[in-house]
Amino acid sequence: MSGGEGVLFWVLAIICFLAALGLVFARRAVYAAMCMAVIMINLGVIYLAQGADFLGVVQVIVYTGAVMMLFLFVLMMIGVDSSDSTVETHKGVRVWGVLLGLGLGALMIAVLGQSQLPPTKGLAQANADGNVHGLANLIFGPYVWTFELTSALLITAALAAMVLAHRERLIPKTSQRAHAERRFRTGRFPAGLPAPGVYARHNAVDTPALLPDGTPSELSVSRVLEARDQVAQPGQFEGIEHAIEREIEEGRTR
Repeated sequence: MSGGEGVLFWVLAIICFLAALGLVFARRAVYAAMCMAVIMINLGVIYLAQGADFLGVVQVIVYTGAVMMLFLFVLMMIGVDSSDSTVETHKGVRVWGVLLGLGLGALMIAVLGQSQLPPTKGLAQANADGNVHGLANLIFGPYVWTFELTSALLITAALAAMVLAHRERLIPKTSQRAHAERRFRTGRFPAGLPAPGVYARHNAVDTPALLPDGTPSELSVSRVLEARDQVAQPGQFEGIEHAIEREIEEGRTR
C-alpha cells in the first residue's frame, strides 16, 4: 500500500474497531445501530480506496442508507431503550451462546491457520473487465456456495434475534373492559381521554378547558403562566364588561 492509502486504512480501521466495541457494549439499541452504521460507512470508504467502486457504493447506499435506517425506524417504533428488562426469556441461552462462540472462534483459528493465500494479482488485473463484472464472477463462480450459506446464516440470525427478543408477558393483557372499569374506579376521567380544548387533560395556553360547571380546568392552564402570575380569572373582567355595557346603553339613550 502507498503512504496515503496506508494512513487511510489505519485511521478507518481504528474507527471501525472502536465502533465495533460500542456495538457490542452499548446498552441502548439505538446507539448500537448507530455504531453499526459507522462501521458500514467506513467499510464503504475502504472499498472505494481499494478500487472496488461498485462494492463501496452498494455498501453505503444499500446497507447504511436502507438497511440500517430501517433498523433505526423499527427501534423508534417499538421504543427499545435501556429500561427494558434484561432477564433471559429462554433458560440456558447465555451458556449455549458462550459455548457456540468459543467453538466458532476455535474453528476460525484452525481454518485460518491451515489456509494458504494465493499470490496477489493487483487491482488492475482484478478489475480488468470492470469491477461489477469481476465481483459477479467471484460471487457466482468459485464462492457461490459461500454466498448462499452466508445468506442462510443471515436469515437464521434474524429469526434467532426475533425469538430471543420475544417478551414473555408476566401479567395478562388488559382488555378494554378492564380499562373502562379502572377509569370508573378512579373517577377522574370516567368518559375516557378528553379532547383538547374541552375537558382537556393537558395545557391549553390560549384558552383554558371548561369543566361541566363552566369553570376553567386547572389541568389546562399552563404552569408557566401561573408562575408569572399572568392567569386572569373570569370574574376580574365582570366589572369592566358591565361598565362598557352601561356606557353603550347611555350612548343609545342620548
